Amino acid sequence: MHLIPISGDSIRLHQPLPFPLMDKNGVLLAKRSFIIESREDLAAMEQRGDGLYVDVADSEAHHRAYVERLHGLVRDGKSLGEIASTKITADLTGGRNENDNERPDWLDLQVQANAILRDSHAIQFMERLEKLSGQLDRFSRHNPDGTLFALVHLSATEVQMYSATHAMLVNVMCGLAAREVLKWPQEQVQQLCKAALTMNLGMTWLQDQLSKQSEAPTPAQRKAIDAHAVRSEEMLIELGVTDANWLEAVREHHTNTPGPLKGRTVAQQIARLIQRADMFAARLAPRSSRVPVSPAAAMQACYFDENRQVDETGAALIKAVGIYQPGSFVRLATDEVAMVVKRGFNTSTPRVAVLISRSGMPTMEPTIRDTSTRDYRVIASVPHREVKVQINLERLLALTTTPASDRPW
Repeated sequence: MHLIPISGDSIRLHQPLPFPLMDKNGVLLAKRSFIIESREDLAAMEQRGDGLYVDVADSEAHHRAYVERLHGLVRDGKSLGEIASTKITADLTGGRNENDNERPDWLDLQVQANAILRDSHAIQFMERLEKLSGQLDRFSRHNPDGTLFALVHLSATEVQMYSATHAMLVNVMCGLAAREVLKWPQEQVQQLCKAALTMNLGMTWLQDQLSKQSEAPTPAQRKAIDAHAVRSEEMLIELGVTDANWLEAVREHHTNTPGPLKGRTVAQQIARLIQRADMFAARLAPRSSRVPVSPAAAMQACYFDENRQVDETGAALIKAVGIYQPGSFVRLATDEVAMVVKRGFNTSTPRVAVLISRSGMPTMEPTIRDTSTRDYRVIASVPHREVKVQINLERLLALTTTPASDRPW
């Protein structure tokens, strides 16, 4: 049993629990379907158990219950600030420095990002954005493969918080390319990552709606899409952003400017890298009106610029995250289907975990393969929609820790 802490805010009163509640040692506090009648009862239970915990196997049920809790707050007319302060999990740091053994809860981060981007009048906007950007930076430095794995998988499999997940994936991809390949100074990387998170601030609601809309955008929606970059910049100024490079990069992130980075301003360089990563992530994501392409095809599309020449930022992205990114599926020379869990020494030889055998049956346990060997080489990328196996995200994330020596830079 693997326990994860949750916040009492995520528990709905007067409703049957969709999962068992346990204390920190795994002792049962309340069985599934138990009804908690008051906040006082819940607080007493939390104190008795030194916190509230659920088995990671029940985390999906907990997430659904938490989303229902948020919907209830919306129906009750609560402010977006109050809704955003409702946490899906308890504080994982326990008073420690947040850099020490901080463990990402990707469902919680989705909710945080969604709340930040939708609550465009929040007084705490800058503080919350800085915190989120800092978390993504720490996670991508500590375990870049695990961070890519989670965000690529979430981007390719669900649309409920499309805009937030998309922004986080672009943020992480850009950060890795800027730090590991382009060697940009830290100040420029920070400007880049915050611009990536806020590039679509002016159309967050619309972007989420379009991801579930089967018909083509209406003329009014098309007008909003065309104006969103300028609108995003205006909203950032209203929220107190004064960084000129951040603002210009957001305004220009859809401008098509092929050619080398040399000679461009800092803001223009940032905008170009975001533009290529944005293109990749948008092609990866499922939408009601469009079938997503495979991650390898999406990545290769951003490799060439508008003149069909190799794009410097597109090439940097591929070098940083690989042709076959963690979180994507591939077919091996053995005819097995595997999920990429680590980037390899070069862009086309990732470390993978086999999930479907050559006979087409799901494996009992993930089998690790090194695709740099001829027998297990990758022969094709496989779209997420074609893989009909249930993914245990926590279990596979445990396979993503990569020694620094495994990367060529």
